[in-house]
Amino acid sequence: MNDIKMNTGTTAHSSALSTNKVLRNTYALLSVTLIFSACMAMVSTMMNVGHGVSLVCSFAALALIWFVLPRTANSGAGIAVVFAFTGLLGFGLGPVLNHYLSLANGGELIATSMGGTAVIFLALSGYALTAQRDFSFLGGFLFAGVIMVILASIAGIFLQMPGLWLAINAAVILIFSGFILFDTSRIISGGETNYIMATTGIFLSIYNIFSSLLHLVGFASNE
Repeated sequence: MNDIKMNTGTTAHSSALSTNKVLRNTYALLSVTLIFSACMAMVSTMMNVGHGVSLVCSFAALALIWFVLPRTANSGAGIAVVFAFTGLLGFGLGPVLNHYLSLANGGELIATSMGGTAVIFLALSGYALTAQRDFSFLGGFLFAGVIMVILASIAGIFLQMPGLWLAINAAVILIFSGFILFDTSRIISGGETNYIMATTGIFLSIYNIFSSLLHLVGFASNE
């Protein structure tokens, strides 16, 4: 009986150490890639790249996480793929950032959006870490929400309804806020043991929250 208790305790301790390692590596890589992505966004704004380049960057980034990252996530090459993915998304933000920077209060709008995104991420990840709740039940709802947003975005291209675009951006913030809880919970519970994949998921949530929040803040300021 004592041997069983000792083995159980050892297993639990090893599991906790493994989880903490994944968390540390995830947040370390996330911090570096966020800085790298921000630098690439600055380069893009200074180069004044067009929307065509932005679109190519977005498709290239999606191709990386769909076709390349799953094959490299368990090797050192996966880290290079993550940097390429986050760098492309950051570079693709150039035209949007330049649009807002051309406004009188553009810098303030971007700073407000960055601050709001940071608050959302820190609050939700902090809650997931301290509450120790299982948010895996959100998976199906979040996936369905993403599909609905995609369909609504396609419809918005043809309908050109400002109210619809506002609703879409608000929905994106809610959905990817849920993904932060979902992804962080999976790391804590041991459902996600690959920090490269975990970093990619959380980065994508932060990216989408920032982009949508920037549009909402811009609309709220009548810009």
